[in-house]
Amino acid sequence: MLFTEPLFLFLFLPVLLAIYFCPWPLVLRPYSALRNWILLVASLIFYAKGGGLFTYLMVSSIAFNYVMAITVDRALATGDAQSAKRRLAVAVGLNLVVLGIFKYANFFAANLNVTLEALSLPRVSAPTILLPIGISFFTFHAISYVVDVYRRDATAQKSPVHAALYLLLFPQLIAGPIVRYRDIADQLARRVVTIDDFAYGVRRFTLGLSKKVLIANVVAGPADQIFTMPFEQLSTGHAWLGIVCYTVQIYFDFSGYSDMAIGLGRLFGFRFPENFKWPYIAESVTEFWRRWHISLSTWFRDYLYVPLGGNRVSPRRTYLNLVTVFFLCGLWHGASWNFVIWGLFHGAFLVLERRGLRNALEKSALFIGPAGSVVRHTYLLVVVMVGWVFFRADTLAGAVAFLKALAGMSPAAPTTYSVQWYLTSEVWLALAAGAIGSTPWLPALAEKLTRDRPAVEWNLSLVSAGCLVALLVASMMQMAARAYSPFIYFRF
Repeated sequence: MLFTEPLFLFLFLPVLLAIYFCPWPLVLRPYSALRNWILLVASLIFYAKGGGLFTYLMVSSIAFNYVMAITVDRALATGDAQSAKRRLAVAVGLNLVVLGIFKYANFFAANLNVTLEALSLPRVSAPTILLPIGISFFTFHAISYVVDVYRRDATAQKSPVHAALYLLLFPQLIAGPIVRYRDIADQLARRVVTIDDFAYGVRRFTLGLSKKVLIANVVAGPADQIFTMPFEQLSTGHAWLGIVCYTVQIYFDFSGYSDMAIGLGRLFGFRFPENFKWPYIAESVTEFWRRWHISLSTWFRDYLYVPLGGNRVSPRRTYLNLVTVFFLCGLWHGASWNFVIWGLFHGAFLVLERRGLRNALEKSALFIGPAGSVVRHTYLLVVVMVGWVFFRADTLAGAVAFLKALAGMSPAAPTTYSVQWYLTSEVWLALAAGAIGSTPWLPALAEKLTRDRPAVEWNLSLVSAGCLVALLVASMMQMAARAYSPFIYFRF
């Protein structure tokens, strides 16, 4: 179920809020197990709407990880560390096997057949396996839960309702942010929703909705059309417009979803971690990954990079660890060599920056002062946009052809769809809003204007409320006028 579809906005969410905040008999505590049951049932309905029969897979995963966490906890309590380690290995291994079967079986079969054909051997016949919605996210949630119990960062949840709700909570179920169990355990048992919390949740959800509907969906049109153009018609101007639009689209699409998830969580008393911190203002790839999809990058850091040795080992081993992590990060995003190349591309730049590129950009006399900041920022945006080509293109050949067009190395045949044809007033407005909205300029300006000025703060809050209402109305109008547009990260 999409957060941006009428069924969710005008039926599912209002009914759920009405039931959840219904004044139950006084014998029930304000946030008793009953309200967790309500959220759990609602989350099952939410997932089943799009997941269908895969809901049984989700429930089975929850039951398995619930039991394994308890057995790991008990083994540790009795001092049997080896048994706990074996059970952890079984839990992590089975989670990864399920993810591998559903997400990568077709990919491995296709690549195996290419090899067999090259050797003149018969092809392997493999059934087409559908990908359950959100399997990458709920698998990582489950693994982090069991690992945290093993590390003694959390205690195994004895309540099956609380454990199931952690793994199934609908705001972050499909596309994150990836929430650690240790960060939410206390909130599962007891949480308070104040008027300020509820108001914040509404504001955050509205901002996320407007990001998705008013910016991401608008620039998605030219991005999709240009990336599907015949290669022989792709000019340098088309290619740059396409990748700029996609750069704006993917940030506002995914950060918009994260905003909505965080806002929805706050409506019910949950505080989810931030997933984006203005990534496009970064001046290095290292800084970019501290700001982009933070819950995923920190997951890989804590559960893969650090156990591999992190940066506590030799420089060569550290570089290998970085490349390994980003190889798997790329593969996590999708069963495609394009995603693998995208991950390795970012991993290579992280290694280069550790090898001295970042110091050269920061300390060279050519890059000191405001001009140097502009150069570093340009460097980061070019690297990120080149990486997005592999992320967006359907095939490796398509990505290479697109990069050639970006570099002006692909003479384009005449086409009736010029660059100006795509740049409608609506697209121009969305790109301008994207450029402003991807920086902290507006929040910084608001903070400067309201500092020690209560009257200004009050007036600005009224203006902000009016703007939110206008954004909500505009989003509703766009939703009514435009076709179905799922979130990009739903396919991961």
